Amino acid sequence: MGTVYKFEELECWQSARELVAMVYKYTQSGKISKDYGFKDQIRRASVSVMNNISEGFTRYGRKEMIRFFNIAQSSASEVMSMTYAMDDLYYQPTEICEKIRSKAFEARNKTLAFMRYQIEKPS
Repeated sequence: MGTVYKFEELECWQSARELVAMVYKYTQSGKISKDYGFKDQIRRASVSVMNNISEGFTRYGRKEMIRFFNIAQSSASEVMSMTYAMDDLYYQPTEICEKIRSKAFEARNKTLAFMRYQIEKPS
């Protein structure tokens, strides 16, 4: 893995950014837009992925960085879980729920890969 100077260069952050755009797009209209609690929670969880990656990247110590990346990957799992409820409640078609879930899974896996790299690299 090459040297990364800005969080915007991280693939996990880029995936998380795409996830945020997708979640906001698919929660702005229809039945889901009227369930304010649900809409707010899935939006906040998606933004948490992106923001915790950026915040973790700017931390001085490796341990602190990994803590924020762990929160980010957990938030991605939360988005994934909420897509099942979104599907069960018929807030969006199954294909849309799967699309969001897939992007959240991608962001989570890229975040975990970066965490593993940080843990395994020499000090």
